[in-house]
Amino acid sequence: MQIHVVQKGQTLYRISHMYGVSLGTIATANEMTPSQTLVIGQALVIPIAGSYYWVQPGDSLYLIASKIGVDQQKLASFNGIGLYQPLPVGFRIHIPPMPRTQAEVNAYLEPRGEDVSPELAQAAREAAPHLTYLAPFSFRIQRDGTLQAPPLDNLGGITATQGVTLMMVVTNLEHAQFSADLGHIILSDTAVQNRLLEEIIRTAKQYGFRDIHFDIEHLLPADRDAYTRFLRKAADRIHKEGFLISTALAPKTSAAQAGEWYTAHDYKAHGQIADFVIIMTYEWGYSGGPPMAVSPIGPVRKVLEYALTEMPASKIMMGQNLYGYDWTLPYVKGGAFAKAVSPQAAIELARRYSAQILYDHTAQAPHFNYWDHAGKEHTVWFEDARSIQAKFRLLKELGLRGISYWKLGLKFPQNWLLLEDNFKVVKRS
Repeated sequence: MQIHVVQKGQTLYRISHMYGVSLGTIATANEMTPSQTLVIGQALVIPIAGSYYWVQPGDSLYLIASKIGVDQQKLASFNGIGLYQPLPVGFRIHIPPMPRTQAEVNAYLEPRGEDVSPELAQAAREAAPHLTYLAPFSFRIQRDGTLQAPPLDNLGGITATQGVTLMMVVTNLEHAQFSADLGHIILSDTAVQNRLLEEIIRTAKQYGFRDIHFDIEHLLPADRDAYTRFLRKAADRIHKEGFLISTALAPKTSAAQAGEWYTAHDYKAHGQIADFVIIMTYEWGYSGGPPMAVSPIGPVRKVLEYALTEMPASKIMMGQNLYGYDWTLPYVKGGAFAKAVSPQAAIELARRYSAQILYDHTAQAPHFNYWDHAGKEHTVWFEDARSIQAKFRLLKELGLRGISYWKLGLKFPQNWLLLEDNFKVVKRS
């Protein structure tokens, strides 16, 4: 799979000719119409076997092979050239497809209202071939230990046809916020705990969930050990029923990291108790904060490298956002919240306002600025083919279990094509 970054003056027709791939194929892969204007800096995926590299000044076959991690002899043979043949600048080298590694893939789905909207149901259908798990968000714990279920509609049917495992997400959400007070009740009242676990097992059997996923956040620091004890108790019950247990973890970089989102999440304990964990490696750039990349590669790496000191890689799923944010400038702390945008919507904004998409190589994330019709300046940070490929390389480098997406319903077609190009998605059902 080739990632092509649009340069000034390029058209879809010209790019099609460059790669020998039909204009319609490229348009379909990127979910655009052939007549749409391209945006300078836009990252397109080109569906070819392997990728192409154009020789730069000073390049040799040895240097190119070293740069891309391919055996020099294999590269020469694949291109039908001599091992030590001089390469003219601009010569096209065809890089063979890389071996795919196995990975588990989860995606959360957050229905709003009383049912699963047709748009969300369609997003689930489209994503299901690429998923190990689908996680409807969420079953909310009540103060008496019962559960308030999200709308599920035909999600069970969608997952069954594609061999996707349903993940039952259990949260301490109350009034649309994670509640430390509710968390304390759950963790301190044995009767409530027992009722909750009975309710979870009954519900999982009723709807066909095979993984019980605890996303318990914003706990009191003093409840850290109580949460660990509860998870041990839950794991014993859940495993006896033949289900998996998983947890969501805040993005920490040390065991000593303190704060209302971090202290009560004990990485080492979760690594021992859970079958796997999902680490929420996103939201450095968030709706109420200053403009920046949502999941910059450096901080993401630091969190995952710390996690590897506390648990095996085979238990770690890297969290990944399927969205970006559009901030109105100037940013004022406590002011207006940024608007969430899908990668496709971000590109459309850049197209509409004739903005050039730039790429921050330190954060490994695209961004751009534009002025709206009211004369207000905006800055947008989002995800594209380059940024997601950088995360896939990190996942493979660290040997992690897989990746978990928050959340379906936000268009990012390049992600799914590159996911399949990099990984063999594990199916557990």
